[in-house]
Amino acid sequence: MEMPQVALPLFTVLLLCSACNAQLSSTFYDQTCPNALTTIQTVIRRAISQERRMAAHLIRLHFHDCFVQGCDASILLDDTPSMIGEKNAAANKNSIRGYEVIHKAKSEVEKICPGIVSCADILAVAARDASFAVGGPSWKVKLGRRDSTTASKTLSEREFSIFQVGLEGLISIFANKGLSIIDMVALSGSHTIGQARCFFFKNRIYNQSNIDAGFAKIRRKKCPASDGNSNLAPLDLVTPNSFDNNYFKNLIQKKGLLETDQLLFSGGPTDNIVTEYSRDPTAFKSDFATAMIKMGDIQPLIGMEGQIRNICSAVN
Repeated sequence: MEMPQVALPLFTVLLLCSACNAQLSSTFYDQTCPNALTTIQTVIRRAISQERRMAAHLIRLHFHDCFVQGCDASILLDDTPSMIGEKNAAANKNSIRGYEVIHKAKSEVEKICPGIVSCADILAVAARDASFAVGGPSWKVKLGRRDSTTASKTLSEREFSIFQVGLEGLISIFANKGLSIIDMVALSGSHTIGQARCFFFKNRIYNQSNIDAGFAKIRRKKCPASDGNSNLAPLDLVTPNSFDNNYFKNLIQKKGLLETDQLLFSGGPTDNIVTEYSRDPTAFKSDFATAMIKMGDIQPLIGMEGQIRNICSAVN
């Protein structure tokens, strides 16, 4: 017997359609803003041509966003009278840069497709374009994220303070975000183009034993024991402006600048991965691209969640 057809209320139909379409896709803007990615790419390339170090900042900006509330551009929000955001959290203040580059990309995209492309997606695309601009891998960025309407300094400081927990703790933190031990090591490899303030490595170069003596001596010159906390040093002393595998070679020589870097080669389960990447840059770059795609999947706002911000620093 043929079952009678039942008309669904319009609101129910819309919800069902939203659920069908509420997923990330590399073709998300093909119809609504086909020139979005090339527009973002132009801004990113220009910024990196003016300051090559900006590539590291843009990758780190995406990472710091995704690890707090998911990949939702919450890190870009300015403080308001009712909300203390992430920009001035301990791990970000005077450390995270690149906000102005993302704002420029958003401004250019808004000129061609107002109200269509999210700041969260721009962060993800910018990280990919930054990697490729300095010799790193490229990958297809999944798109369709929406922007958060909230941010939290407290949450940011809690998320990043727990990185001081040893190797097993780090592995657990990444696992809780859906990232494997291979993803963790590969993502750490972006430090090959990064910098760190003296404050973050002073204890290592003065008080730790698992560090090359000559390397520590060089680093102490610009990071005195009682001063210079804001002084910067490249995380890779050999090729600080190129996305390569020297970071892993440094770890094997006990020349990791940050304690969390050297943990990756300290007699634990990540040693073999570090060794492989030190010998095979192609494997590193391939795994890095895979890990970045997975990281971009951390708790995105999709469908009707959040909003598409008109400007990245403020809620509409």
